[in-house]
Amino acid sequence: MQSLPELQCAFAAALIVGDEQPLPDCIVGASAMHAAAAIAVYRNNVFSNYRKALREDYAAVLGLVGEGFFHAACDAYIRLHPSPSGDLNDFGSAFATFLESWPPAAQLAYLPDVARLEWAMHLASNAADSSALNLASLAQLAPECVPQLRFDLHPSAQLIRSPYPVASIWRVSKQSADADERVDLDAGEDCLLVIRREGSVAIEPLAPGEWAALHALWQGCDLEEAHNRAVAADCAFDLGPCLQRHVLAQTIVSFHLPERAP
Repeated sequence: MQSLPELQCAFAAALIVGDEQPLPDCIVGASAMHAAAAIAVYRNNVFSNYRKALREDYAAVLGLVGEGFFHAACDAYIRLHPSPSGDLNDFGSAFATFLESWPPAAQLAYLPDVARLEWAMHLASNAADSSALNLASLAQLAPECVPQLRFDLHPSAQLIRSPYPVASIWRVSKQSADADERVDLDAGEDCLLVIRREGSVAIEPLAPGEWAALHALWQGCDLEEAHNRAVAADCAFDLGPCLQRHVLAQTIVSFHLPERAP
């Protein structure tokens, strides 16, 4: 008699991987249907739901590669990354990484970054909201504290950097089939802020220095480190206007000082 964990593993292997060898005799289908046949019906429903979730999150990828390619990618992803959660909103989190190592996508080097952009848009759409930064509290800080400040970005903010013009690729993928716009893959890198503004997700291009500063803050770095990274990316970077812009736009929504050891 198999233990419950062994039974669950056998069922998962039969359902996702299609390995029916360890299928226990205690699993039977409705109306005495053979267990393998019953699980095949269930598998079709499960895979259909997973594919639907991926189609909703990665419409641009679908538009770029077509139904057959996308369908095959979905099924391979489902088998390699079965969902650990009952929430399908989380299911596509590893799809971009999967595409990087999936052999059929090897000739489409830009595709994983397009998927990263789409996942960033998905996260931005579903993120919590936040109030604006408290400027009065910020003004009360002593000047010597400023370099150690940590600024927090809006919960919906995501930062994407790609050697390919992924924003243009994403835009073209949404056009009708008879549109003739083409994207030059050698047009240069994209430094992008993906964020929800007034209820809609926006894709905003950034200069390299500005992107480096925001990315450092996004990672939890203090203001001094963010400035250093930005200047390394662009020696002409000016921190003041960058902060002012993103505070007013509510990209930056709060701040804190690191806890000091006693």
